[in-house]
Amino acid sequence: MPREEIHTQVAPPAPLPVSAPLRKPRMGGIGIALFSSAVFGVSGSFAKALLEAGWSPAAAVTLRMAGAALVLLLPTLLVMRGKWPLVASNWKSILLFGLFGVGACQFFYFLAVERLDVGVALLLEYLAPVLIVLFLWVKFRKRPKVMTIGGTLLSLAGLVLVLDLTGDTRVDPIGVLWGLGAAVGLTVYFFVSARADGALPPIVLATGGLLVGAVTMGLLALVGLLEMKMTFVPVRLAQWETQWWVALGGLILISTVISYVTGIMAARALGSKLASFISLTEVLFAVLWAWLLLGELPAGIQLLGGVLIVGGVLLVRADELRSP
Repeated sequence: MPREEIHTQVAPPAPLPVSAPLRKPRMGGIGIALFSSAVFGVSGSFAKALLEAGWSPAAAVTLRMAGAALVLLLPTLLVMRGKWPLVASNWKSILLFGLFGVGACQFFYFLAVERLDVGVALLLEYLAPVLIVLFLWVKFRKRPKVMTIGGTLLSLAGLVLVLDLTGDTRVDPIGVLWGLGAAVGLTVYFFVSARADGALPPIVLATGGLLVGAVTMGLLALVGLLEMKMTFVPVRLAQWETQWWVALGGLILISTVISYVTGIMAARALGSKLASFISLTEVLFAVLWAWLLLGELPAGIQLLGGVLIVGGVLLVRADELRSP
């Protein structure tokens, strides 16, 4: 934001410290990021309830995106009055966000949840910060510092523990691949959210991305590449049985409409690396929600692996803070 220049003949008052005006937006961005992680984290529990009732992952993802896009459409049209050229100048960002950051990421995650515990699937998806570090390394040909390398290795060691290859807990290898695919989609999500034109309102990027994702999934289903299966029977959340539309409504309103808009706001306020770092708290929220709503809790060694993954990203972030 450009600073205002004050032209006056009298001595100006003593200026405030540079950090004063910046502190509030940064803390506000962190609060938004934490809230976004909390509501994002419940998506796996809502989705698994539908999948266990007979829904296909493609159907759950498509209705999630289409429903959220419809909810956001009216406020998006109101926000965009007189600003439609911004959509034309950001069409690449909206397309990438919809295809990979929304569509592929959600679909792969739901495929992983179908085969793995919610917490394990999300731990795999949230290797995205490590992928961001590796991508920046390859793109700019600049070797990371020791702490960044150490944090990346620590996260990879955590991944090995999460997979629990030698333990009694059986991890589906296909589910692992889907989880890693979701990590790639999440990497695109953070980059596009942070790099889109700041003049494009976050709600517009979210709505456009959700529409692109829903239309893409619908077209793939029409040509027979995806199975659209829905069963309108009661589902189970926590210890009680409820109607299917309760889980679908929570998936659309709570963990899509609210979470995507606040997630984009956080990425713009904090940048892709810091936003992805804070979003790791979604793993903790997801494990908590899965325990409360589904009675799922990863094995002890998998929880230890999750701690190592989070610790590795902490090292990466600490190294970033030390950089000029």
